[in-house]
Amino acid sequence: MEDTRVVQAAPQTAHPSGTGVPARRRLIASSLATSIGDGIYVPLTMLFIHGLTGLSLTSIGTGLTVAGLSALAFMPAAGILIDRFGGRRVLIGVLALRAIGFAAYPFADSYPAFLTIALVVAVGMWASSPSQQSLIGDIAQGAERDRLLAWDRSLRNAGMGFGSLAAAGMLAWNGTAGFIVAAEALAAVFAVAAVLVARIPHVRGVAERPDTRGGYKQVLADRPYLLITTANFLIAFGYTTQAMALPVFLTRDLAMPDALAGAVFAVNTVLIAALGVLAARLTSRGRRTRTAALGAATFALSFAAFAVLPQLVRGADALIAVLAVAALYTAGELVHSAPSQSLSVQAAPDHLRGRYLSVYQLSWSVCRTIAPMLLGFLLDAGPWHLWTVLALLVLTGAAILLYAERSLPAHANNTGHTRTLTI
Repeated sequence: MEDTRVVQAAPQTAHPSGTGVPARRRLIASSLATSIGDGIYVPLTMLFIHGLTGLSLTSIGTGLTVAGLSALAFMPAAGILIDRFGGRRVLIGVLALRAIGFAAYPFADSYPAFLTIALVVAVGMWASSPSQQSLIGDIAQGAERDRLLAWDRSLRNAGMGFGSLAAAGMLAWNGTAGFIVAAEALAAVFAVAAVLVARIPHVRGVAERPDTRGGYKQVLADRPYLLITTANFLIAFGYTTQAMALPVFLTRDLAMPDALAGAVFAVNTVLIAALGVLAARLTSRGRRTRTAALGAATFALSFAAFAVLPQLVRGADALIAVLAVAALYTAGELVHSAPSQSLSVQAAPDHLRGRYLSVYQLSWSVCRTIAPMLLGFLLDAGPWHLWTVLALLVLTGAAILLYAERSLPAHANNTGHTRTLTI
């Protein structure tokens, strides 16, 4: 298995037929629109659904968990569809699916209706990432692919921040009016994103490439790719910590006001949006596995710093210390995110890219599904337990990345010369 991957030709740097600057701009615009929608929806999920349906928070939480777990079962089918029809067509479909789901939320007048809509939205959410990354793999190659992925990540953070501000404004509306406006705004945003992707020219040879020999059997036999997927699953807990565990830690263990806890999240979002492309350019000079492992180690260092903060600082000094550690955490994210995402795309063979990326997406999806339970348990155990376990998880992921380096195809791990990409 490894031998066939190693002799695979390295990607060329020429533009695929029918693509260029307009196609990349439409893709980035679509990604920005999608991230604005996520920024509106993710922070308000429970309140949003409660305001529209009137269901109890317990039943909503249970329904969202069931829908999320059920949506994971659709991921293998998403990979097959991407390989059969191309990332562009599947991305149009999943964006339209999300638009339909949000437009239908105000009409969810029963629990089965809510579960159905939640499942539709969850399937669209989980399938968006592998289909979009596959499309990026179709319209850009080599170093340009890395740069396009970097632009996508950077603008996604900006869109998430803008969407969060929009969500806060919608909460100012009285009654359910704000939630209805949010639902229709979400439907419109994802519909616009689907139209933008539809305007990207068809990449010749992608949808017509039905060579799927090996299928998921080949993916599951590809030990190096499974190693980097496992590593990402462990390191992904570092990403979920910021939204799920850090606010509780700051307000409970450091006695910081809620507003200041939100400021830490804002600092991270601004830095990622502002420095994402530059960080990707700087980290492109080394091997992807080693650079991603360095980012994970930086995560671990920030977790160690968070662990000792309650014993060292209180009051006004706590904010300065927290912002400094948050900047270190953000540095870890900047260093890790670009090479790890590029590695997942570059290491996937073209004819099975959809299946490979769907399997890789499971590392994120499964982590985000079980993280609330694990992080809740660790928070109850105490801050020392929380940060120690998280540091061990990300360091283990870093070690797995370094171990996988020797068996990965050379073109997947070596970045080569990075050219300037025009957006």
